[in-house]
Formats: sequence, structure tokens, C-alpha cells
Amino acid sequence: MIMIFDSINNLKNKSEFLELILVYIRVVEAIAEKNQYALAQCGLSSEITTEIKSMGIIDDKNDIPKLQKYLGDNYSRLISAVGFFISNRSLFGHLMSRFSNHDRALLQEKERLSGKPTMVDFFAGAGGLSCGFTQAGYRVALANDFEDVCVRTYRFNHPELPSNKVIKNDIRVIVDSIDDYIDESVDIVVGGPPCQGFSPANQQRIIDDPRNELYKYYIKAVSIICPKFVVMENVRGMLSVADQVVEDYRAIKAQKDGSEYSYDISYRLLNSVNFGVAQSRERLIYIAIRNDVAKEKGITPELLFQEIENSCQGKPHFNLSAALEQIKPLSAPRIKGQTEIDDERTGKKIDYNSFNSCGNDYLTSINQGRQITLVFNHKARYCSDVNYEIFKRLEQGEDSTSPRIADIMPYAHRNGVFKDKYYKLYADRPCRTITAHLRMDCLSHIHPFQIRSITPREAARVQSFPDDYLFLGAYLKTYMQIGNAVPVLMAKQIATIIKKYI
Repeated sequence: MIMIFDSINNLKNKSEFLELILVYIRVVEAIAEKNQYALAQCGLSSEITTEIKSMGIIDDKNDIPKLQKYLGDNYSRLISAVGFFISNRSLFGHLMSRFSNHDRALLQEKERLSGKPTMVDFFAGAGGLSCGFTQAGYRVALANDFEDVCVRTYRFNHPELPSNKVIKNDIRVIVDSIDDYIDESVDIVVGGPPCQGFSPANQQRIIDDPRNELYKYYIKAVSIICPKFVVMENVRGMLSVADQVVEDYRAIKAQKDGSEYSYDISYRLLNSVNFGVAQSRERLIYIAIRNDVAKEKGITPELLFQEIENSCQGKPHFNLSAALEQIKPLSAPRIKGQTEIDDERTGKKIDYNSFNSCGNDYLTSINQGRQITLVFNHKARYCSDVNYEIFKRLEQGEDSTSPRIADIMPYAHRNGVFKDKYYKLYADRPCRTITAHLRMDCLSHIHPFQIRSITPREAARVQSFPDDYLFLGAYLKTYMQIGNAVPVLMAKQIATIIKKYI
């Protein structure tokens, strides 16, 4: 099961199939535009048939009528796009490999034989932790999330991982049949289980709140998989139950190959800005080490945290301005319903990149020194007349209480509650925390120079995702995926330190 595409004869998710077709078409169109070619219509040829079979869209040429009927007007666009790609392969490099089941199979076999440390990512979301760990030289054995769009984004951006190893399911179901998903030894389990119920009330075991059931299943997964290391991340609010979490990990008695293992664990509150991320974002990180590994390597979780913090010494701190450079200026759409529509003024979900992907030290870092041909998800969000005026009047660092907008502020009577409902970001400081709430209105992250809120791509840059990491799904859901992620560079640095002891 190495597919990115399901065959037209065996569609499990029709919306995902169509989205991938349209993404493929748009990628080809963007490359054509970048090189000043016109994408001419062309008829079906044996070469095109072979290519779409290699992609996995059809099983054989007899499936063409079914594909044509299903795609309708998009069929001719697809055929023309495939034809252009075949005739101009040199323009694409490895860009189209993510769309090819054949190419993915080759990459996955190479990865399987690589000997890299193995990891499992629960509550993987769009893949921030996994992106950082794979950049540090790990191989993902299994990734899981319950949100369909997150699984689709993860699967697309991780072609080295077989699609049947990116599971959309409830962890409670997976844990009870973990051997059906993992057939190899796992070096590290990572993830950020959602936790709630952190009341300051005097309770003995706040972490046992029924709303934290998924956290309990994460612990159960660790006890079954018995990895050498565990990395768990969560919000600052989890500090109130941190010692209870420590108790839970130290109570683990894991069975593996006839032996029983236990874990030592520690935690630290870490800020992504210290990891070279252009954002002040505090995350509570737990690291657990299996007892035999700790003894053999002479390490403790506390020593690992010390190494991680020492490795951050001397790293530059980046401001928001570094993340906003070398990208196309945009205007916000002023008509409702235009957010999903591409155009030159308000941006496109997929566009060619006419800027330098390594135009400053921060971009060089997040893009790993690569020149990125396309830029994804750089599309401005709809802005009402009132918000446009507010955005225009506010100075950097000002919020809803600014006297500049007192006469038009729609929530003035609730400023005590929603003080930063509106907030214009400072360019010369690290960005304030990117959150999933941006999907709601984005008013808390107003661009410092342009009269609009930040785009999903700008938010992704702040989260240190590379520019060619494409977030699939509806526009507003891209903000959710980005906001819930762990900053890639933060994950990468943690992964790099732990890897020394695997």
C-alpha cells in the first residue's frame, strides 16, 4: 500500500482524489507560467496513458472513459498538464515525484533499507514533529491522526512513508491492535495528546479528568510499543499536572522480548525562539528514557534537556520580518466568498516563486538551503470594510484598546475580555504564538506592513515549515493545521540531540 492516488476503480476518498488531481494540474500550470510557456490542449497519447498509470490514477487504458466521466471538464486539463510534464521534464526536477505511486514506491524502499532510527508519531496533525524528526535523519514507521485533512496533508508531504502507515483513526482503536500497524522495533514515540481539565482546584489527580482519556491511551501506546525514548509535547497549561504525568510514566511496566522495562522522565518549558524559530511559542516538552538505554548510555532526561538547551546557545533569534521577506506582497479580498479563488492581487494556493528561497538566514534555515520552485498557501484572507480601516489605522504592537480605532472598534465594550481581538504584529520582534484559532478570524495576527492579516504560508514560515510544504484542504483549515503544529526547527533540534544516543 504505497499509494498517494487510489485508482479510479477503487476510490476510497473521492474528495481527496479530486483535490490531488487539481493540485497536480495547478503545479504544472505554475511551472509553465514561471517559464513563460502556454499550456496547450493536447489529446491522449500512449505516453500520457503510461504516465497516469504510473501515477496510480488508472489501472490500464480501459479506465480512461471512467476517468473522463468522473473528472468532467477537468479531464482535458489533466491530460494537457500530463502532456506538458512529459515534454518538459527538465523543468520539474523531482517536483512531481510526490504525485507518482511509482516514484513513491522507489523512495519508500530506499527509506526502508536506510537503517535510520525509527519513530511513531501519534496525534501527528499536519506533521510538524515528523518534519523536524525526518530532517534530523529519522524514519517514520507509523503516523496517526483523527482529522482527515491533517492525514491528507501529512501523506502528501511525506512520500517516503507508505500511505497505509499514515492512519486516520482513533488512537483507542489503534492501541488495541497495534501489531496490525507496526511490525518492527521502534526507537522513539512522539506526539502531543490533547489534554484538558487543568483546573487550579485542589484535586488529587487532575490528569485523571475523563477529558484526558486520549493522554491515557498515549501512555498505553508507549507501554505496548516499548520505545527507547518518548517525546511528548503540550501546552504550558499542562504544567499544573506535570508531576502527575511523571508519576504515570514511572508507573509503566513495559514487556518486550521477555523482559520488563521502566521509564525515567523529566520535563521543561521550552520556547521555540531559542531554537531559531521566528516566534515566541512556549511548549511543555517531556522526555522519557527506557531504563536499559539510560543505564547503557549513561544518560538521564535531565542531561538530555541540558544538552538541548546548551545546543541552543549562540543560535540567532529571528524576528517576524525575517519570515515575511522574499514573498509576494498581497492585498486582501474585499468581497466575501473570494478567499478560495486564486488571482494575482490576492494570491494563489499554488504559485511559482519569483523570490529567493534563501534570501536571508532564516529562510535558508527553514528551506534547508534549497531554492524552492513554487510557493504554497500564500493567499490573503477576506477583509471587511471595518476591519480594513482598523488594519490601516493600527500601528505595530497596538490592539483593540488603541485610541486610533476607538470610533470604529466593534468590540469596545468587551475590551477587557478581548483586548487583543485585534493586534498588529511587530516586525522587529519574534512573532506572537501562531494558534489554531487563526482559522476563526486571524484578527490577532495583522501583517505589520500590509493591510491584511497574515496568510497561511506566512504563518507556516513562522512555524518554520519549508515553503514547499503544502497544506491541503479548505483555506480556513490550513490555519488550523499550521497553528496546531510543533515548530519544525524546534522538533529537529530535540531530535538531533536524542539521536546521538540511539
